[in-house]
Amino acid sequence: MTQTNTLVQQAESQCHLRGVRFTPIRRRVLEMIAENGGGLKAYDLLDKLSTEHAAARPPTIYRALEFLIDQGLVHRIESLNAYVACACPEHAHGFQLLICRHCGYVEELHLDEISEQLAALAKRRGFNVERQTIELQGLCQDCRTVSE
Repeated sequence: MTQTNTLVQQAESQCHLRGVRFTPIRRRVLEMIAENGGGLKAYDLLDKLSTEHAAARPPTIYRALEFLIDQGLVHRIESLNAYVACACPEHAHGFQLLICRHCGYVEELHLDEISEQLAALAKRRGFNVERQTIELQGLCQDCRTVSE
């Protein structure tokens, strides 16, 4: 079974447990993001989806992305305005992303202690954290090896 199939099956399971609809469009958008391996922009998704569904429009993609993000199945890469599949959607805590600036590879980390420390610090300062995004940009091992 491929990683994409595994992610889609996990998504189906999560949606069923939560009582939310995992529509064919939502499924296909998740598949396209998962198959890419790096971040995909909304209009790249629209281009791909419109070849399969002629009626696909920007709101179609944005509604699907909003649902997938709300369900913790996809993360938005803020610095690139792109989207990446969540490696472990059952994980309910914060995450961090390693992003290769050369090839676009994205890896998800789950260092809960970092997220918890930042949230605690913000709370002590009277700040209510609603969303936390930590992105680390640099070169992945493969790109570093090529450039050496």
